[in-house]
Amino acid sequence: MRAIGALLACLTVLGASACATVPEESQARVISSGGMAPPAPPVPEPEKDLDALGVVREFVEASAQPNNDNARARVFLDPPSKATWRPDRGLTVMEEKFDTVYAPQQPADENRRIVLLRGTNVGKLGPDSAFIPLSGGFEQPVQLARQPDGQWRIVSPANNVVITEPDFTRNYFRVPVYFFASDRNALVPDLRYVVQKPQSGLPGRVIDLLLAGPSDFLDGAVNNPLGEQAAIEQNVAGGPDGVVTVPLTGVGEQSEEQKLLIAAQVVRSLQSVTSSRIRLLSDGVSLVPGREEWRASDIPSYETAASPGSDLHGLMVSGGRVRSLSDGAPIPGPAGARAYDVVTAAQSLDGRQLAVVERENGRLWLRVGEFGHELARTELSGDRLSRPTWRPALPGPGGGGELWTVVDGSQVVRVLRTAQGTWASQVVNADTVRSLGADISAIRLSRDGTRVAMVMAGNLVVASVVRTADSVILRSPRMLQAERLRNVKDVDWASQDSLVAITDSASLPVVRVPVDGLRLDQFNLSNLTPPLHAITAAPSRPVVVADVEGLWTASEVGEVWSPHDHSIPGDAIPFYPG
Repeated sequence: MRAIGALLACLTVLGASACATVPEESQARVISSGGMAPPAPPVPEPEKDLDALGVVREFVEASAQPNNDNARARVFLDPPSKATWRPDRGLTVMEEKFDTVYAPQQPADENRRIVLLRGTNVGKLGPDSAFIPLSGGFEQPVQLARQPDGQWRIVSPANNVVITEPDFTRNYFRVPVYFFASDRNALVPDLRYVVQKPQSGLPGRVIDLLLAGPSDFLDGAVNNPLGEQAAIEQNVAGGPDGVVTVPLTGVGEQSEEQKLLIAAQVVRSLQSVTSSRIRLLSDGVSLVPGREEWRASDIPSYETAASPGSDLHGLMVSGGRVRSLSDGAPIPGPAGARAYDVVTAAQSLDGRQLAVVERENGRLWLRVGEFGHELARTELSGDRLSRPTWRPALPGPGGGGELWTVVDGSQVVRVLRTAQGTWASQVVNADTVRSLGADISAIRLSRDGTRVAMVMAGNLVVASVVRTADSVILRSPRMLQAERLRNVKDVDWASQDSLVAITDSASLPVVRVPVDGLRLDQFNLSNLTPPLHAITAAPSRPVVVADVEGLWTASEVGEVWSPHDHSIPGDAIPFYPG
């Protein structure tokens, strides 16, 4: 059992400067900060003479504030339930509009009522404080009894708490908690949600999540340098010197290299909830010898391992050859000279290798090799091959040696460089993914290698990538924005935790979606000519989309699309490295 199970996290009030970047109205859920918290103010009783339907509606609203053992919601329960109710650590999030109606069959006792709570799912917050998207409607019966004073109260409430999406947004704050890719020093954000109030408790709640380990979605896909023995020795606390102290224990035996990774984890995870310096202790002394206090700027830029270099401007396929996005000219070597009839292509994250899908005699083949040189034809072919996607290069010599594609819409295949310098295919275990759809038309590995985004039967799906000694497995597939995103055509990673996608819809052609699918942001429609047929994105790069008129770029959701400097009308397919 993880050390977090025994943890009590409580925070003293931080100085005003410590909360400069903290939202006015946000908080966390999973592990409450108790102990030294001030006494909770009394909770007002419900409005007098509310009917049973009104009691249920206000109970839903009050359930969005879980502070002080759900005190706001407990006032709507009868006395026995008020004392015994133990809500689950997760909750269900539904759309803002919901119904409360009397069930068709009511108890014979006129002092008893059954109300049906009906809504449309948005998702659920799991026990690990990660959001899981859901779709479809739900119905939950709620039993009520008239009390001796004539007031209706809920009896035997369900442990599953249900709240609306606006209330969830008002009361919960999204924080990226950081772990590392399993085989390289690349920080990976794990999106979680914490109750916003009290704001002084935000750093402690984030540390609770960090100590508890990665979310179920990323479990097995990332590495946690803190380890399972790590715990908090005392309260996470903000002091009068404007420093937040994180007093760890259980990490003293870690190597100095591991301690530096732990420092990166903690400081980066806290930067979204405090601007204060972070004092990192291990059993009362500095976690990293010679350095006690840290700011985010003191942490190396581990994200560079998951982002293309600034000298790599991107490429495009047009007219059967590969061209540069920076000047529109064909790239050096056979791929740019139209020695192959190139249908689509992908450049490795370090820029050193190129994979192309070529058409020959009505069939598609995969070629791979060094950028600017002859590309070796692999054994992989099919009637359809999706645009390849590269796994990030491993540390040390050899560079990137693995790329993925989908053969004929059904088989996810990774192609690896052998010791002899050839390329061999291996099927990826995607059994859990195929249960969501029969046809995979696009696939993109995240540039840190821990997640994969796919277009499956027109739906946007993400899954985690778990590697064992002899296989790779796709786990925990999730369909994002299933009710709104239909007929998706292409997808790419805008950042480590957000995606951009195109659809064949004239009203929703380009969207941005976080990797957990909680929201959907629509890009400006101006200047685009739907349907679009390709999209590419990368951290700190403009999004590039392709329509029949050519290539268009935009850096922000609301920005008007501008023609690309080297736009080519027709079938151009742009792509950044990765």
